[in-house]
Amino acid sequence: MALARAAPTVSSGVLRAAFGEALVAAGIAFMLALPLAGLRLPINPMDSVIFRPWWVVVAVATVFLGRLGLALWRARVAPSRRNGVPLLDRALAYILPWRRGIFVAFVLLVAILPLMPFADRRVIDLGAVVLIYVMLGWGLNIVVGLAGLLDLGYVAFYAVGAYSYTLLIIHLDLNFWAALPLAGAFAALFGVLLGFPVLRLRGDYLAIVTLGFGEMIRIILINWSSLTGGSEGITSIPTPTLFGLTFTAVPAPGETAFHQFFGIPFAGVHRIIFLYYLILALALLTHVFSMRIRRLPVGRAWEALREDEIAARALGLNPVMVKLSAFGLGAMFAGFAGAFFATRQGFINPSSFTFIESAIILAIVVLGGMGSQMGVILAALLLVLLPEVARDFAEFRMLLFGGAMVAVMVWRPRGLLAHREPTATLGDLSRGREPAP
Repeated sequence: MALARAAPTVSSGVLRAAFGEALVAAGIAFMLALPLAGLRLPINPMDSVIFRPWWVVVAVATVFLGRLGLALWRARVAPSRRNGVPLLDRALAYILPWRRGIFVAFVLLVAILPLMPFADRRVIDLGAVVLIYVMLGWGLNIVVGLAGLLDLGYVAFYAVGAYSYTLLIIHLDLNFWAALPLAGAFAALFGVLLGFPVLRLRGDYLAIVTLGFGEMIRIILINWSSLTGGSEGITSIPTPTLFGLTFTAVPAPGETAFHQFFGIPFAGVHRIIFLYYLILALALLTHVFSMRIRRLPVGRAWEALREDEIAARALGLNPVMVKLSAFGLGAMFAGFAGAFFATRQGFINPSSFTFIESAIILAIVVLGGMGSQMGVILAALLLVLLPEVARDFAEFRMLLFGGAMVAVMVWRPRGLLAHREPTATLGDLSRGREPAP
C-alpha cells in the first residue's frame, strides 16, 4: 500500500494533454511520411500505381506512441527528481570522479582494437575514421567550447591542411613527417587570417562569415585547377613510412618493406593498422595539448572571453589576441587531421570538404557538451558509427541520423556530458592539480 501511495500518478488533464500532443505529432508525421509510401505517378496508362500504405501506418503509429510515451514519462518522472536534479545528472555525478580512469581505460581499449579477433580491415578503417572526427572535434572544441566562438567553416582548415600537405609532398618531395607540421602551420595561418575580419562579430553573424569562408575555400579549390587539380583532385598520394619501412609488396630499389624487415608474409592490413595507430597518436597529442593549454593563461583567457567579453576586457585581456590564438590553434589541429586524411585516402578532391563536414564536426562538439573532451568522444561514436550501422537501411540513414540527434537534444539539450566546471580554481593552482578530461 505504501508503495502504491508513493508511486506518482498521472491526472486526467495530463493524460488529455499527452494525447493531444501525440495526435499533433502523428499528424505531422503523416504529412512527412506520405512520400515514403512509394506513390508513383504512371507515365504509361498501362503502368500500375505502386502504393504501400503500411509505411505511413508504421511511421504514424511509431510517432504517436513515442510522443505519448514521452509525455507520460515526463509526467511520472518529474516527481522523482531530487532537488530539481534529473536522474541522469545524478548518475553522472557519481561517474565524474572516475572520469580519468574511464578515459584511460577507453584509450587502452582503442589501442588494442587492431589486435582483437573480430578486428578486420573494415573495423580498423572505421576506427580510424572515428579518430579523425574525434581529433577534429577536439580541435574545434578550442574555438567553440573554450573560446565560445561559433565556427561553421572549420572544414576549410581541414581542406587547407590536406591540400598543403599534398602539394608539399608532390612539389618539394618532402616526406610525411616533414610535411605534417608545415600543413598544420599553413592551416593555423589561414585561421589567423580568418580571425582578423571577424573580430567584431559574434553569434549568428560570426557563424555566417565563417560559413562563407568555408565555401570560398572550396570554390577556390575547384576553380584553381592548375594547382589543385580542380574537381578531379589530386591522386597517388604516398603513404608515410615507419622509420623508412614501406608498406608495399615490392619495394623500390634501395628500400626495405615492412614485411621484409620483420620476415612476415605481406598483408595489406599492415598499412591500415599503421595508419590507425598514427591517427591515434595524433588524436592523443591533440588531447594532451588541449588539456595542458587550458591551464595556461591563454586557456583561462579563452574561458573568460566565453563567459563575459566585457568583463574580460575590464580585466585587461586583449580580445583580439585571445580570439586569434583560438582560431589559429584550432585550425592547426584541423590541418594535422587534413594531412592524415590525405595520406590515408591516397587522393583528395573538393567534394570531401563540403559544409556537411563542418556541420558534423560542430554537431560532435555541441552534442558532446561544449568544452568536454569525453563528450566529444561519445558524440563522435554516435554520429559516425550510427550511419555505418544503418547502412543496410540506405533509404532511411539520414532519417535515423536526424532522429538520433533530435532525441539527444530532447533529453540532453546541453550535450551528452554537459558538466562544466572551472578549468582551474585557486585551490587547484596552489596544489598544482590538472583538469580532468
